[in-house]
Amino acid sequence: MMYFFLVFGFVFLIKGADFFVDGSSAAAKRLRVPTIIIGLTIVAMGTSLPETSVSVSASIAGKNELSISNAIGSNIFNLMVVAGLCAVLCPLAIDKEAIKRDIPISLLAAGGLLGMGACFGELKRFCGITLLAAFVVFLYLMVHSAFEARNSSTTDEEDEIKVLPVWRCIVYIIGGMIAIAIGGKMVVNGASDIARTFGMSDNLIGMTIVALGTSLPELVTSVVAARKNELDMALGNVIGSNIFNILFVLGIASSIAPMTFTHLNVIDTTVLIACTVLVLLFCIPKRKLVRWQGIAMLMIYSGYTVYLFMR
Repeated sequence: MMYFFLVFGFVFLIKGADFFVDGSSAAAKRLRVPTIIIGLTIVAMGTSLPETSVSVSASIAGKNELSISNAIGSNIFNLMVVAGLCAVLCPLAIDKEAIKRDIPISLLAAGGLLGMGACFGELKRFCGITLLAAFVVFLYLMVHSAFEARNSSTTDEEDEIKVLPVWRCIVYIIGGMIAIAIGGKMVVNGASDIARTFGMSDNLIGMTIVALGTSLPELVTSVVAARKNELDMALGNVIGSNIFNILFVLGIASSIAPMTFTHLNVIDTTVLIACTVLVLLFCIPKRKLVRWQGIAMLMIYSGYTVYLFMR
């Protein structure tokens, strides 16, 4: 049964991501909104549904260690593996707004999480409310950017005819999102059950198996987007998901119940900040992530995974 969940979960993820990317990119063209904005908002939220489900469920069940480690582990996986693999498959051109605004926001979110966790030793309810308030500000910035981009767009009516009809965009986005959520849940359940048979701790499961499982939507969606040449959406999905995971997912979870922030969480969040800075430094010179940088990011994550199993 565990292996059944894994196999069918992957099928749902792959097909769901395919429809989701098609619907989202078509919606971006029809609305005359840059695809990176769609990636930072609709796609990021859709692919973060598994993290939301797992972390909130874990918080309600009192498994705080799994809740925090899942969000942090997913973010590290998104940056090093998802973005890294996309760069290996196809060099990722980076929008200047991503370098000036989006990646720094992701960095600030991780820094704020580390500051609150290290200062109080836990994420208190007011910390969760603060994270949620910051998420509202982030959404406002994205919506404002979308309207600015739309007003300055010069898309021809002829171009608009070539995109999918509105009803099909909606069906693809919602249907793909549902398939992604179901697939992610099946993969996480199957992988977690297999991991527990080997006696793995909640923290280790959260940082590895569950983090990988809940990040599969981001991985599959970004890789599919990269292969369809929707490069802005591939990167926007990664950055947006990382912001969403900290500000919204952990904001909701810690608002439900205070969560202990252990010394392992401090280490892992510091690693996340270091990875975010590394990606930013990679992007600045030529505004792109190239193949050798992607390989380096994958190697860094491999080394970090070895460390997780050894600590």
